Amino acid sequence: MELGLVGLGKMGGNMRERLRRAGHTVFGYDRNPDLADVHSLRELVGKLSGPRVVWVMVPAGEPTQSTVDELAELLAPGDVVVDGGNSRWTDDEKHAAELAAKGIGFVDCGVSGGVWGLENGYALMYGGSAEDVAKVQPIFDALKPEGDFGSVHAGKAGAGHFAKMVHNGIEYAMMQAYAEGWELLEKVDSVTDVREVFRSWQEGTVIRSWLLDLAVNALDEDEHLEGLRGYAQDSGEGRWTVEAAIDNAVPLPAITASLFARFASRQEDSPQMKMIAALRNQFGGHAVEKK
Repeated sequence: MELGLVGLGKMGGNMRERLRRAGHTVFGYDRNPDLADVHSLRELVGKLSGPRVVWVMVPAGEPTQSTVDELAELLAPGDVVVDGGNSRWTDDEKHAAELAAKGIGFVDCGVSGGVWGLENGYALMYGGSAEDVAKVQPIFDALKPEGDFGSVHAGKAGAGHFAKMVHNGIEYAMMQAYAEGWELLEKVDSVTDVREVFRSWQEGTVIRSWLLDLAVNALDEDEHLEGLRGYAQDSGEGRWTVEAAIDNAVPLPAITASLFARFASRQEDSPQMKMIAALRNQFGGHAVEKK
């Protein structure tokens, strides 16, 4: 089938290639003319036969909003917009309502797979009406991994990105657990080959996973991670997961702690720890370190 794809960065560019390998016709638009097949959203829409499907793969927030707004003026009733970026699920509900007023369908799709997706396929979590999803289904089938799993119609509009948000929250906690275990192993004198301990866990253990495989890859490249700074950014989805947990009174101690650990990584000299040190000195006479 034909697809318009907006946003041809690392994910979008590889998705275009995977779809073309599967025999689909993809017209790609990007602000970088060196990446684009067409040079405006109007030209992109003009290339497609109805009912048109346009997949948006741009950063969440204003970039997605402005793209959806422009497409709303270019598309016709019966067409479908897919948001495959990392939008907040509440934005999906808004976009679905705005487009529905013009007779245009909307599907939100959480996409996982990163730079490995071109060869291995992308895990897809999508939300929207059955009618709108059906119009996009051949694209989902081409992007997903081979086999029976790897994609799901999670529910109504917003469900796809909500599912992907929770997926990323779980990912935060899993990465934090591997990181804490690695640091403890590195700290003790008795363990002399931490990298091989991690490698041994790749088979037969209950904690084996793709994340563990990637950790071993990283240690093969830099055994003690000496070339990296201990600073971790967050994409926003971990925050949204914690916020949703608060709104729904669901306890998420591990995910919340992993998010806060990332915040702590950005402080070279923790203000909180200054107060802790001062209090320990006040009540117990414990030594403090001066700058």
